Amino acid sequence: MAAQRLGKRVLSKLQSPSRARGPGGSPGGLQKRHARVTVKYDRRELQRRLDVEKWIDGRLEELYRGREADMPDEVNIDELLELESEEERSRKIQGLLTSCTDPTEDFVQELLAKLRGLHKQPGLRQPSPSDDGSSRPGWTAPP
Repeated sequence: MAAQRLGKRVLSKLQSPSRARGPGGSPGGLQKRHARVTVKYDRRELQRRLDVEKWIDGRLEELYRGREADMPDEVNIDELLELESEEERSRKIQGLLTSCTDPTEDFVQELLAKLRGLHKQPGLRQPSPSDDGSSRPGWTAPP
């Protein structure tokens, strides 16, 4: 009899309206989050960069369909933006695509057009594997 009461108590707690709500009190367990971007970065610029990165990924998948192992590991937008001219950027992109057997001219031209609207974001740069950070003042590499 005590076991039946305990079972009913546990069952009633599981079915109570307060348990039907997820963490944070929102229905269905979804927590309401407010997106925040620091003032340091322009939200529209970040979105443009993200759109360009997605476009690059999609186009590379098309160009290298069936030959994913030959696909370049990365097309670094900031490195391209650091170059002085579009000719240099074009050569850099073509150098990354040397293993591609499909025509790449359209990809290069479209990417150059998309890069014209972007600006370099030094705060967004991800260190390369060879960058141990030792060149940054006040920073020591972990042991």
